[in-house]
Amino acid sequence: MNSMSRSTTRSPLSLGGSTKRSLDFQPVRSSGASEFGGLSAERYALPQTFPRSIKRAASTALATLERSVFQKINQYRQQQGLSSMRLNSTITQQARQHSQSMADLRALSHDGFSSRVLTIRNSIPLRASAENVAFNQGFSNPTAQIVNGWLKSPGHFQNIMGDYNLTGVGVTQNNQGEFYFTQVFIKR
Repeated sequence: MNSMSRSTTRSPLSLGGSTKRSLDFQPVRSSGASEFGGLSAERYALPQTFPRSIKRAASTALATLERSVFQKINQYRQQQGLSSMRLNSTITQQARQHSQSMADLRALSHDGFSSRVLTIRNSIPLRASAENVAFNQGFSNPTAQIVNGWLKSPGHFQNIMGDYNLTGVGVTQNNQGEFYFTQVFIKR
């Protein structure tokens, strides 16, 4: 097993008012692939029973949230004097599949991280990897809540400020209206 550090923070946030809001986060880092167990990450499409137009609209809305996370993280990195990361479709696909798996199970985890890294490594030579995951519900701007939460969490912040040059972001929403986020960081 390669050396790695795993920091885990579970910080549910519940705000008063008529709308229930919750927020939860977990970061993980490694140099190369590490063992975290396996969580199946088999699908990220909406159920087949939805008409194509609804699936397309939901897919577009989720892609907009993914782009927002990517832009906010890069904007913060640039403000801190770091280089921007480039968005990569292979990494994004792995992030999407993991977000969907978490949403299906309604569980926040890094299970299967080593498998995601190995899949990415098949296409992209890499030296280091990290992952931030989060969950929220009931916020008018879920990406702002996630990014702000990650920036306030030492483990997530370390991943965001790390020496990474590629990234992928996956966002999904389950039937209960919960959003699940995964950002994978790669150093080529």
